[in-house]
Amino acid sequence: MSHKKLIALALAGAALASVAKAQDASIKLDVNKELHDRLPDDIKSAGKMISVNNGSFPPYEIVTGTVMTGASADLTDAIGQVLGVKIDHATVGGLPALLAGVNSGRYQFAFGPVGDYKDRETASDFVDWVQEFVVFATLKGNPKGITSLDKACGQRISVMAGGSAERVIKVQSDKCKAEGKEPVEVQSYTDQPASILAVRSKRADAFFSSQAPLTYFVSQANGQLELNGVGQKNGFDDIFQGAVVPKGSPLGPLFIDAIKVLMDNGTYAAIMKKWGLENNMIKQPGLNLGGQLPK
Repeated sequence: MSHKKLIALALAGAALASVAKAQDASIKLDVNKELHDRLPDDIKSAGKMISVNNGSFPPYEIVTGTVMTGASADLTDAIGQVLGVKIDHATVGGLPALLAGVNSGRYQFAFGPVGDYKDRETASDFVDWVQEFVVFATLKGNPKGITSLDKACGQRISVMAGGSAERVIKVQSDKCKAEGKEPVEVQSYTDQPASILAVRSKRADAFFSSQAPLTYFVSQANGQLELNGVGQKNGFDDIFQGAVVPKGSPLGPLFIDAIKVLMDNGTYAAIMKKWGLENNMIKQPGLNLGGQLPK
């Protein structure tokens, strides 16, 4: 991709962020005193919380400089209004750093959404607020014919470093070798834009990741990309994603009740539809709903 095209993409992203920021200003909700009173004393005293992200994860998290927009930004802003505190955003490099930052107490939470799996639940609690699916983004026409997980053998597949898709594609690579086929060449990147750029620049044959952000990237690619493997399990059972808090934190049940407020008053549905996420909505949030990843 040329330098001019990269600049154009960055400017387009910044413009989208500016428009979204202006729209977000219309969200006005009353403080729920009962929920505010349940906040830990240190958070009430500070009057704010820090939500950490690991870079752009459109359309949930769109990070432009120090500003985050997207569905997650809208929802955390709404939750902050309901709880009566300000929510700031911080960015770290990669999912492992995000989880470590939350579990160590450096950040109060990550709204994500982050994939909820049983092995992750040993160190963290997940407040699940979306359901997700995992598919492939390829160049238009799918020149390598990657239509399912078993078609990934011998192909170059980009994934998010430390994510659940990375683990599944590595299991598939071992399966390929056991069947006498070429292994998958797994390319791990710290964020979504770098992963999708690898496909657009033909350094990778496909990006294996969550359907919602991949749908967004395909829509922004001027017909250069398409989705494949849609409607298949692709190595996963039912996938729930959500906010991450330290294990046993009182913020887990509190966030569940705050999200229920947003669902009951229509804010959750309005924000999800605004960002094209109607197919990812769930009826009620839940704590640690996630299943087990394939071994």
